[in-house]
Amino acid sequence: MGIIGFYAGSFDPFTNGHLAVVKKSVKCFEKVIIGIGKNTEKKSRFDKNKMKKAIEKTLKDENITNAEVIIYNGLTAKVAKEHGAELLIRGLRNGTDYEYEETIAEINDEYSKLDTCYFRAGNLGYLSSSMVMELYMAGEDITKFVPRAVAEVLENSK
Repeated sequence: MGIIGFYAGSFDPFTNGHLAVVKKSVKCFEKVIIGIGKNTEKKSRFDKNKMKKAIEKTLKDENITNAEVIIYNGLTAKVAKEHGAELLIRGLRNGTDYEYEETIAEINDEYSKLDTCYFRAGNLGYLSSSMVMELYMAGEDITKFVPRAVAEVLENSK
């Protein structure tokens, strides 16, 4: 049996940067669980069930068969362990992300003994959900920044 990774985020919305992390991580893990959690520092902009379905459709469109999507509340590390995960997955866009993520990783390691595996965003390092939302709210075309199924959810949310 291989290793299960847990990729958590608010995914509000799920971007092509998130998808890039998923594509890299599914090559390294037997199974990747994409956990849509509640970020207490952010107000959720989209229905989590609709985003879950859009991510599942994206996985199907990309022929990714070893990932599943869940919605959860509570501590990420605790939920990850409940689902059998051995590593937490995080994407990095830049050095600032690393410093922020490393602090969280240290706490998760201390609290749950789960280590964190980082994947670089690469050429999508400039992309963030907040930036996509700013463009979306201004009425700009965001289809090159999000998977097709996510763009459809956003379009239907207007």
